[in-house]
Amino acid sequence: MNLLLLFPKNMLSDSQARITGRQLQHIHSTLNVTKGDTLCVGLLNHNIGRARIEQINTEQATLSIDWQSEPPAPLPLKLIIALPRPKMLKRIVQTATTMGVKQLYFINSWKVEKSYWGSPWLSSEKMLENCILGLEQARDTRMPEIHLKPLFKPFVEDELPGIVKATQKLLAHPGSISPCPINVESETSLVIGPEGGFTPYEVNKLEGCGFRAVHLGERILRVETAVPALLARLFCA
Repeated sequence: MNLLLLFPKNMLSDSQARITGRQLQHIHSTLNVTKGDTLCVGLLNHNIGRARIEQINTEQATLSIDWQSEPPAPLPLKLIIALPRPKMLKRIVQTATTMGVKQLYFINSWKVEKSYWGSPWLSSEKMLENCILGLEQARDTRMPEIHLKPLFKPFVEDELPGIVKATQKLLAHPGSISPCPINVESETSLVIGPEGGFTPYEVNKLEGCGFRAVHLGERILRVETAVPALLARLFCA
């Protein structure tokens, strides 16, 4: 935890907060702080600052906060991913959140098993938990928006064109001709397929929305590896 993320319910005033539960346990067991110590905090969807621990015990801690800066800028990206296996899902959500993704769509594909859509990791509680972990890692406060789209064709035909309008449209697809661009600055929409890639039909539908197929080289990556590799290439080169 590089930042203690506070929620409105934690705030006693504009400059004072109280924490309990997981966050209190973490600063006790991992940070090993005591009264008078300071730590980095952020308020959900607001600023970042330094907090001084005024009181702390086994039940709660009271903080006084000096707000100092805005959170880091988000990536100019809409990330659209075929729903991965549940054990990958939580890592992908955390990674995307840590790297600054604020619009994340999970969509269906012929190669996505139906059982994945019943995973408890898709619950709002689990999604929130993993987003918080990603924000705390990155010292960010802006919560991403996560959208679940279990019907491929209606989503691509009816919703996707409006979502990606006026953006650079890229489809990460093994075997494509064009390499993924490097260090882009324009608003971008990126689609990443399931393990093994999209079917030809799905690729055609996405290309019909204006997406251009690109690759990362000859190697076929797992989705959880492809996500940070693509985002780093696009925005951090």
